[in-house]
Amino acid sequence: MSGELTEGIIKIIIREVGQECAAKGQAVSETLVAFMVKAVVLDPRNEFNVDQILTKKDVQNLTQLCVTRLLDTTNPSLSTIKMQVYFDMNYANRAALQSIFPQTALVAFISLSKKDKEQQLKNLSMLVTGIRLFNKECGKGGKGIDDLPAILNEAIPSATRTVEDSLNTCHVLAHCYTALLESMHEDQQRHRQLSSFKLKEALFNVRQYEAFLCILMSDAITGAQEVEKMNVQFTTTMEQLKNTVQNKVSVDTKEVFFLETQSQLFPEEVLTSLLEGVTVKTDEERIRETMGTRVNVSDFENQEWLFPETTADFDQLLIQYRGFCAHAIGVKGLTLPGNPAIGILKHKDRCYVFSSKESAYIFAQDPDKFIQLNIEKAKEHAELIHLLELHHQFEYLAPYTQARSADKHLMKPTTKCDSSTQTDTHILPPSVVRSYEWNEWELRRKAIKLANLRRKLTHAMQTDLSHLRRENSTQVYLPKDVSTQTKHDNSSNVPRPQVFLAGLRGGSSAATHMVKVDLTRPIDET
Repeated sequence: MSGELTEGIIKIIIREVGQECAAKGQAVSETLVAFMVKAVVLDPRNEFNVDQILTKKDVQNLTQLCVTRLLDTTNPSLSTIKMQVYFDMNYANRAALQSIFPQTALVAFISLSKKDKEQQLKNLSMLVTGIRLFNKECGKGGKGIDDLPAILNEAIPSATRTVEDSLNTCHVLAHCYTALLESMHEDQQRHRQLSSFKLKEALFNVRQYEAFLCILMSDAITGAQEVEKMNVQFTTTMEQLKNTVQNKVSVDTKEVFFLETQSQLFPEEVLTSLLEGVTVKTDEERIRETMGTRVNVSDFENQEWLFPETTADFDQLLIQYRGFCAHAIGVKGLTLPGNPAIGILKHKDRCYVFSSKESAYIFAQDPDKFIQLNIEKAKEHAELIHLLELHHQFEYLAPYTQARSADKHLMKPTTKCDSSTQTDTHILPPSVVRSYEWNEWELRRKAIKLANLRRKLTHAMQTDLSHLRRENSTQVYLPKDVSTQTKHDNSSNVPRPQVFLAGLRGGSSAATHMVKVDLTRPIDET
């Protein structure tokens, strides 16, 4: 699906789903509906093809599926998606402007880019805040300004304790759900008994809630540290302002709180009965069980493994799937904690951890296969896209804060590129007759001219002075000395044979006795 037709269909579907949910007493936001539509389309079990235009029957089927999922309040998957939408749409820093722009400055402000507007608003907010704080410190104004340091010193510890309690509850539930799911894989009878419960969806819900709580806890701790620093800075700055009245001070505040209960999904008595005979292990216990095992690098020729003692900034590596086991997600549908001590597999510039040595070996044999399995699992359970941070795998399903418009969640990114085309001025050969003339009088004039030329004679005359006179030019190449040698002199010298014969003239005796002596010099002496 693409183009304006797709946008129109998407808007119609979102509007119809929202209206049907409202008619049945369930108010839903456009962002939630848009994500749910995309989740239904992505699920391969629903057999929708995003590359084709939806028929009227497909639109009706898609609308009905979305309404059914949005009204199923007992499904943990819906609770997870709502949590993700709420967190991303509301947990952000916001600056409040406490001043009024003069009319002359509004035009210039509107023409600025988004980044410049944000920077200018921040500067104005800091300026106004600093003035009010300074007036309050001097006792000349600042009425209505709360004592923010005192409030934060009381609120941050309270918020931290609340988040810690929620995290502990979250951990217990995650460990219980994981134990139940593992027992289903090991025992078929157990699988039939628990298959009616949506344990996977509940586990994903708890893990997502745990991830958000960890973010809140980290921000709360950082906020407490910043409060201490800002108290010291504030006191120093106020002293300087009283003397110089030059500097500005700003206070950045943020408050987000989100809690979701699991008691409605799995009451405590039901969960207790399901856990009978099941060993529940915490994440820490699972990691301790595998601390003594490690991948043998020599077993893999083309895979890169990272270990603490051989990798700089090992703790700062960006682990895929939020640190969950890359093998268990797609194969078992479990979010088991990965143990980096086993070894981190680096595949295509991405790092993966595993819950056991066996899982690491199986995954390393064909990483692309299991990565695709994880993607398919995320298509079946759309909440995993946000939980496992798989937005790079689903680029057209961006985080909620990056696409405020509801229909933009459903559209694939438009591919853009620079292109140019060049054509000849005249592709076909010209067919213009230059000698054509439409004016009758012009044709008459040319005819008279040709008739007169036929009665004309051309005369030539040549004198002695102009005889054979013309301009001549000659170009020669200056001589140069060039020598070429094509003959190579060589000689060889061999000894001249010399033989002396003695006794040919005879002697005193009647018989002739001849002696032959070879006087030829050896070759090495010549």
